[in-house]
Amino acid sequence: MANTFLSTPFAPPHHPRHRNRFQHHPHNTNFSQFKHLKSTPSFLLNLSPSSHFRLYAFPPRRHNFALQALDSGASNQGSVSGGRNQSYQQWDSLTAKFSAAANIPFLLLQMPQIILNARNLLSGNKTALSAVPWLGMLTSLLGNLSLLSYFAKKREKEAMVVQTLGVVSTYVVLVQLALAETMPLPYFFATSVVVISGLVLNFLNYFGLLNAGLWRFWEDFITIGGLSVLPQIMWSTFVPYVPNSILPGATAFVIAVLAVTLARTGKLSEKGVKFVGGISGWTATLLFMWMPVSQMWTNYLNPENMKGLSAFSMLLAMLGNGLMLPRALLIRDFMWFTGSVWATLFYGYGNLACLYFLNIISKEFFLAATAGLVSWIGYPLNLIALINTVTDISVTMPRLRQCYVIFDS
Repeated sequence: MANTFLSTPFAPPHHPRHRNRFQHHPHNTNFSQFKHLKSTPSFLLNLSPSSHFRLYAFPPRRHNFALQALDSGASNQGSVSGGRNQSYQQWDSLTAKFSAAANIPFLLLQMPQIILNARNLLSGNKTALSAVPWLGMLTSLLGNLSLLSYFAKKREKEAMVVQTLGVVSTYVVLVQLALAETMPLPYFFATSVVVISGLVLNFLNYFGLLNAGLWRFWEDFITIGGLSVLPQIMWSTFVPYVPNSILPGATAFVIAVLAVTLARTGKLSEKGVKFVGGISGWTATLLFMWMPVSQMWTNYLNPENMKGLSAFSMLLAMLGNGLMLPRALLIRDFMWFTGSVWATLFYGYGNLACLYFLNIISKEFFLAATAGLVSWIGYPLNLIALINTVTDISVTMPRLRQCYVIFDS
């Protein structure tokens, strides 16, 4: 058995203070002071004539904390292996409560818009509903539906509820737009079939009642559908300033079918399969992120119709997405974090800024929203910095205490 020597983090073995102790009195790890350890500690130092001094008393800094967004097959919480302690569990519970609290603004998010649309429909003012772009709402709905599948597979219950509320409330708005004849009926009927099927399949899968093959078919469907719809919706937003064409969507459809087929037939590498598996999540996020772009473009083209846009809905969108930020940061989900930040800043606050500059909302309302946003954006960043500090200390201190016990003995 190779001889194993101990060292301190303060002086290497060749230091005069330890020269006699380490060069003339080698110790074996079978000594009694090591029996309380289940296995050879990672901070022991193996030396040989050709080896260099290496100290393992301090673990590499947060090596298990990785940004994981491509693999939707497992929760990123598992990556925080070093943080599975009481402190981390407390923060985990707190951020989960923030995500659950986001259900309140998301539950109310579309209500002002729905009520406003209903009043305009009852008064016969269908033109006012043109302030709400059906392409933007469809983009949001498809994004919510795909993200529902993403979070259902990750078992993020609070985020699932948020996405479900987003799907249902946005669909109600689309019903109103179809009644106002601002959304073509063929698109509305196709959307209805996809929404109903998606909700049923996602919840059957969450409760373990869905066949694995059927779920894989749904994953392939949302991957192909999301990748096809995204470029088409982005292109269609700027019609008639660009030619009305289905070429972007058709090209993306062919690429998506080819990618999914290669992944399912085992023709791709492991990294390639993982990349294809993450496409649906990222296309969902990009669809979700395109909604404020579509809304602002509509605002630019028809600023007089912005009176049909509810400022309270925009405020709720800012609040709801802002409450999701701490959870996304804690579990290191870059995709979730990106979507939440974008929706908070551009969909919620960006539209409030447009309403303010057009003198539709008061200066006090806008300044209060600005102050609240700045305060809250700083909070999750400080919270995560504190989590990092607490977790690093909780991982390092027990190992330092073990070092002290061994040297003291």
